Amino acid sequence: MDTAQLDAAGREERAARARSLVERMAAERIAAIALTFVDTAGITRAKGVPLAAFEHAAAWGVGATPVFDAFGVDDSIAATTVANPTGDLRLLPDLDRLVALAAQPGWAWAPADRWTQEGGPHPGCARLLAARTVDRLADAGLTARAAFEVEWVVYRAADGEPEPAATGPAYGMTRLVELSDYGVDLLRALAAEGVDVRQFHPEYTPSQFELSVAPEPPVAAADTAVLVRTTIRAVAARHGLAVSFAPSVADPGVGNGGHLHVSLDRDGRNVFSGGDGRFGLTPEAEAFTAGILDRLPALLAVGAPSVASYLRLLPSHWAGAYACWGRENREAAVRLVTGSHGEETTAANVEVKCFDQAANPYLVIAGVLAAGLAGLDEGDTLPEPVHADPAGLPDDERARLGVERLPTDLATAVAAFEAEPALTGAFGPALTETLLAVRRAEADTFAGRTAAEIIAATRWRW
Repeated sequence: MDTAQLDAAGREERAARARSLVERMAAERIAAIALTFVDTAGITRAKGVPLAAFEHAAAWGVGATPVFDAFGVDDSIAATTVANPTGDLRLLPDLDRLVALAAQPGWAWAPADRWTQEGGPHPGCARLLAARTVDRLADAGLTARAAFEVEWVVYRAADGEPEPAATGPAYGMTRLVELSDYGVDLLRALAAEGVDVRQFHPEYTPSQFELSVAPEPPVAAADTAVLVRTTIRAVAARHGLAVSFAPSVADPGVGNGGHLHVSLDRDGRNVFSGGDGRFGLTPEAEAFTAGILDRLPALLAVGAPSVASYLRLLPSHWAGAYACWGRENREAAVRLVTGSHGEETTAANVEVKCFDQAANPYLVIAGVLAAGLAGLDEGDTLPEPVHADPAGLPDDERARLGVERLPTDLATAVAAFEAEPALTGAFGPALTETLLAVRRAEADTFAGRTAAEIIAATRWRW
């Protein structure tokens, strides 16, 4: 949606579009539409609208308090001056993304932007922030494509001590056999929703799976991440199963990542291939990637935003615990993916591996693009690539390469974010204040807790 002021003509146009959509939804026996937004703590919040009320909701929105911005992972409310119970907002659905939910018969879904009662964009809306950052990229003559990887663990029960639903080995075919019906139903549901799935496979942690989708424009990629997770959960529920997307689900153990892939095009050409730089990088691709790499400590407050995130972000766990980059290096926080010979022009991209799914995907998009734009503005360059697990390098070699461990706790990442003008400037004062308050409140809530206690408190929140 355009972030200009919403006027009477715009509302009437939205109402007219919604009327035709209601007719289509009625033919598909849809009874209600879930309008979702993702809060600062990474929780997808929702309001349901009966089908008969959707036309009005499309034009005028659905009421939502600004205090949702300050909700924490445990539903506590952080103290801020901008997110408080006074006033109201309006959830306005993106009509282009409306889709019937294949695993929730009778329900449809649409992501929502948050607007003020006066018809202007809410400064705390993460989705509108992501759209504005994409516009900044366009002003530089660039377009982006992005995709989130989704990892999750499937359990037999959500009450008491959870039991993994599959017992087969990591990456093993046994897991696909054990949960064959679940996997097929999931893929069919996503196909019915128009999601272009590229891979579905077992992962490392017991009963863990991963799903990769095709790249899309950045805001659409964040929307798809929300839809995919909703569908994964809904299909599991229909099979009597439960799922967790939490960063850490066992201590010790490998947690659930939420890696982001990004590529850039100029005039229809992927700038991550065909250049004269290392591995075919163009100067623009290098500067963009360097901007991300240089700001990773601050970006962790966006992409690894929970106390639980730092139980996952460990060396030698393919989590990207060190601030370095490398071609196809799965231990580097920033991995350059070049693709096979002959498909570089379509496959080349950069992957940020140190993020997880406690993150709001719209804030992740905004943060990564803002960091990359800062790198472009400053003409940043990349250090030497790292071709090994940085944890296994001698200290003097890490020092020579300039490789440093990323923050090991949430408080350190939050301090780095607060000190990074490329991010605070992009997010704006209202959203920056709220993000800092929510992150610090979570750090205080879990101060002194054991890893097992943190996992138990957060396993089912995402």
